[in-house]
Amino acid sequence: MLSRTKEFLRQNNYRYEKSYIRPLMAPESVYVFKFGQDSLNNRVIIRYGHTWTGRQRINEIDLRLHKQKHPRVFQNEADMLDYLETHLAQREQRHADHTSDAEKV
Repeated sequence: MLSRTKEFLRQNNYRYEKSYIRPLMAPESVYVFKFGQDSLNNRVIIRYGHTWTGRQRINEIDLRLHKQKHPRVFQNEADMLDYLETHLAQREQRHADHTSDAEKV
């Protein structure tokens, strides 16, 4: 599950840790995916179920960056990856601007 996300994180030098939660009272299973460069402070929470043929069906993907209280909700992995690519590009650009300002001083 989430093989494209794992590949994307490896390419961008992010560490990740995964865990599986099977709730007792709910029909959905939950997959928690923590990632980050220095510390694992970002989370992806995937709620999924199974079809009658046994295939896994993703119901909802919650993305919480930097321990947010209110997650961004996506319906599929492609939408989440598009968001991560744009967000990480903006973050890298801000980081590069900050380091260039520090070099000027």
